Amino acid sequence: MGVYLDDRDPMHSPQPEQEQRVSPLELFFDLAVVFGITQVTSLLSHDPTALGLLKGMLVLGVLWWAWAGYAWLTNLLDPEEGGVRIAVFTAMAAVLIVSLSVEQAFGRNGVLFGAAYFVVRALLLVLFAVAGRGKPELLRNVIKITPVGILGPGLLIVAGTLDGTAQLALWGLALLVDYLGVLIGDIGAWRISLHHLVERYGLVMIIALGESIFAIGIALAGSPLTVGVIMAASLGIAVSAALWWSYFDWVRFAGQAKLAEETGAARAALARDAYSYLHLPMVAGIVLFAFGLEATLVDVGGSLSGIHALGLSGGIAIYLIAHVALRLRFRGGFGRGRPIAAILLLAFIPVAIQLPALGALGVVASVCVLLITYEVLWHRESRAFIRGRRGQFTLEEVERIAAEERVHQPSVLRRRSGRRTRANDP
Repeated sequence: MGVYLDDRDPMHSPQPEQEQRVSPLELFFDLAVVFGITQVTSLLSHDPTALGLLKGMLVLGVLWWAWAGYAWLTNLLDPEEGGVRIAVFTAMAAVLIVSLSVEQAFGRNGVLFGAAYFVVRALLLVLFAVAGRGKPELLRNVIKITPVGILGPGLLIVAGTLDGTAQLALWGLALLVDYLGVLIGDIGAWRISLHHLVERYGLVMIIALGESIFAIGIALAGSPLTVGVIMAASLGIAVSAALWWSYFDWVRFAGQAKLAEETGAARAALARDAYSYLHLPMVAGIVLFAFGLEATLVDVGGSLSGIHALGLSGGIAIYLIAHVALRLRFRGGFGRGRPIAAILLLAFIPVAIQLPALGALGVVASVCVLLITYEVLWHRESRAFIRGRRGQFTLEEVERIAAEERVHQPSVLRRRSGRRTRANDP
């Protein structure tokens, strides 16, 4: 079986890092996660209350951690070789059972949900141990995290036998154990194949964005396509396109460049924080938007409830705030466009309740489109540099170009593309 090695690992001979691509089996595994995310939106739709929102986010936290663990595993271990393939298939079946149990995860399927998640996490630990063969540092680290890796899912099984506040408290404790348990041990033991990791998380963002598209189809199934409905669907696509643009236009390249600057423990810690932790609120924000979009499409002329307005506008704000946090983790500044857009969207929530749902969606779409327009026009040189180099740059170079843009604005909008052409040269 193949093991992926970091090209900067001092324990191995220095060879150029081969570009690890996401395998077909990984994409196949993700299908179960796609269904799980869809189930979270369904859970929110069936219980559009503050308590339902809390439950939905707790379930999403479990699904995310199940997926993230295997994203890191396949960064270390080839999932398509030998018995590993069978283990991944088994884990996929367990993830599917978790997803099937989502709508009653706090009811009659609570124990089943916890037991299936226990299987997912237990198999992950076994496969991490397989990846640690011949790597004492990694194997020791796997042994250290095993107790908490078992405790978190075990608490969910117990939570399935409870209800009310006690059940929610145990769910929260289980997630804390899972998410903080990875901080135990030596982070330097985890080797990063940066191309594979960046691509893997980019693909899960596509999965999450797909949920906003699914929401349109689910909401309109069997409904007449009136002018208002068509307008709402078009605006929903516009928001989804803006979210895609905000991530894939340059953020993914910045993440790859920053990971490439780091080595050893610093690279692993950055990958953990930027991807395992900070991508979760991005996905949560997209799921919340899909929840609000579905309610909008059901009744474009009616008013949104507070929870639906929170999803429609607040979900996008959460997504953008996560981008700001990611920029800060990369040791950049707050920026301007995304923080301002997030503040506007949060402030709009109480206003959205007073407007027809279609009008509220129109405002959210306008903010998103204006944000992308601002970034394209106001940061054309730094953006062109990032896209031209596709990860082969340093963030200090980008900051220098951005500083020049700030000095020469607004004349930069009229400037010919000479420097941009130079930035795209190899």
